[in-house]
Parts: sequence; C-alpha cells; structure tokens
Amino acid sequence: MTHTDFGGRTVIVTGAGSGIGRATAERLLADGAHVVAVDVSHERLDDLAASHASSLSCIAGDLVDDDTIARALTAAGDDIDGLANVAGIMDGFEPTAEIADATWERVFAVNVTSMMRLTRAVLGPMLRRGSGSIVNVGSEAGLRGSAAGTPYTTSKHAVNGFTLSTAFFYGPKGIRCNAVAPGPVATNIEAPFHSEWAAARVGPLMQVALPPTARPEQLAAAIVFLLSDEASNVSGAILPVDGGWAAI
Repeated sequence: MTHTDFGGRTVIVTGAGSGIGRATAERLLADGAHVVAVDVSHERLDDLAASHASSLSCIAGDLVDDDTIARALTAAGDDIDGLANVAGIMDGFEPTAEIADATWERVFAVNVTSMMRLTRAVLGPMLRRGSGSIVNVGSEAGLRGSAAGTPYTTSKHAVNGFTLSTAFFYGPKGIRCNAVAPGPVATNIEAPFHSEWAAARVGPLMQVALPPTARPEQLAAAIVFLLSDEASNVSGAILPVDGGWAAI
C-alpha cells in the first residue's frame, strides 16, 4: 500500500506494544500521525518508544481500568482523529458447558467492555469536531462458530454488533466506525486448547480450512486504510482480512 498522509492527526491505538497493534502504530507514525499507544506492558511500550520516540505518547495500563482510559485521553488532547481498538485476549477454546465465570468475564471485559468505554470516551471530542474514524479489531470468530471457544466467539460477535450500532448512530455526525475480521495472524496471543472436546471438534477443521498465517503488517494496512480519508465512504463495514477464510 502507498502511505497516507496523517500529518497533524492524532490516533489512539490499543494493544500497541505488539502484534497488530504495534504494526498499526508504526504504520501511522510512518504516515505522520501523533500516536497514543496504549498497552498493558511497560516493557513492550518502552521497546516501541526506543524505535519511534517522536510523535508518540505511551500509556501503560489495563484498559479495564478507567484510569488508563483517562490518561490516554489526556495524552491525545482535545482533537482525536482516530481510534484503533486492537487490544484483545483469547480464550482456551472452552465450549459452553466448560466455561468458567472468570474466563467469560475477563474475555468480555477486555474484548467488549473496555472497547465500549474507550469508544464512548473518544466520541465526545469527535462529536465536537464533527469528524472521526473508529476501527475495531474483530475476528473471523465473529463470523462463524467454529474458530474459537464460546467466550471469545461470543465476544467477537458482540464487537460486530457494537461496530454496526456505532456506525448507525454517529454516521450523520461525521463519524465512521468499521471493523476488521482477521484470521490467523502471527502475534504473541496464545490460544491453547483447554478442552478435549474442543480439540476433537475444532482441531480437524483447523487442519483443513485455515489459510496461511498473516503478518501483522497486513492487518495494519487494512486498519490504516479504514482510518484514513481513502475510506471516507466506508462505515458499518465488517471487513474480513483473513486470506479468504470467510469464503470457505
């Protein structure tokens, strides 16, 4: 992809310390944006900052904490042009009968509730300006029932609904909201099978249906496109960036 001019624009990127989030932050920095990078890991943010000191504000903290969101907004200032909700966690492929309450609550807290709270927070500045672009990272698991455990699958279906509803309500106000739905991506997120039944049920499908593992940079290219003016007529889209898995 050719680079898009983000000069003078501020974009918040969550999960920016590694994987898709880091690739997105680096792409935006290369395109001239001021990036507010949010990640739970101090060490990963320090590593990012060592390579990209200029136009970068790092916020270390868990997005389920209101303080982390408040610090991110303070770092972004009054003019927030974009938000990339990348941060997320996986489950252990637990089917419904084997879900622990703690797993369900943590997956939803990170994948859905924190996304809602940060999006709600940035909408204020965006509405005052009359413009803004929000991109949520969903999953191929949000398009089917056979790509993960029940907690993660349900959370990513919720991300799609959240994306569509936000796009509907705020499109007339100049704010776009879209989502990307990745397939397998080379990140540091682990996805172990904690269920023998899930391994027996999902494992064979994974062996025959999975496309090649994507690079984080390939997802970042799609995210940055949706954040940019190049996608000015795109809102409410759930874009599979999955190597064709959605077509199987």
